[in-house]
Amino acid sequence: MKKENIYNVPNFLSMYRLVTFPLILWFIYDSKESLFAMFLCINLITDILDGLIARVFNLKTEFGAKLDSLADNGTFIAAFIGLFVFKMDDLSASIWMLWVFMACFALGLMVSFIKFKQYPSLHLYTTKVGGYVQGIFIFVLFAWGYEPYLFYLAMIIGYISHIEEITILLILKRMKSDARGLYWVLRDKSFA
Repeated sequence: MKKENIYNVPNFLSMYRLVTFPLILWFIYDSKESLFAMFLCINLITDILDGLIARVFNLKTEFGAKLDSLADNGTFIAAFIGLFVFKMDDLSASIWMLWVFMACFALGLMVSFIKFKQYPSLHLYTTKVGGYVQGIFIFVLFAWGYEPYLFYLAMIIGYISHIEEITILLILKRMKSDARGLYWVLRDKSFA
């Protein structure tokens, strides 16, 4: 088995997001919306950078994929808590969509933990697109204000992504990082 070099820039960026997760939660608890928004936006940017750097410089590792997934979800959990605490008035008419989104997210985690006893790190294209759109929505929300079309787009792409993830988790016989999408899982018999 090949030993991975886990000491690289993408993994350090993911670790940064994990380390700042409690700090961001503290800003929510302490009602420091501007600090929350600033650190959250930094985390969203490092989320884009870690994947880009890993691909461009061929620094992808199995450890990094799992670390990145964990850090991504921590960032988005903090973001959604921040939405409830700081932006509830803006979202009140459509809050049910956020609850459905979070239920789909939780269902995917439950399927992964029950079936594979581990955190999912599929890195689906729909998850990446959804993450970017959700990140843009959150950034715009805290920087300029609520844009309903961005919220709806973020939720719809999120639903599609979670449904695809749950479907793949149910199909897979063993966990695999970087599955890309349902099409690739069905095509590649090594995933099954």
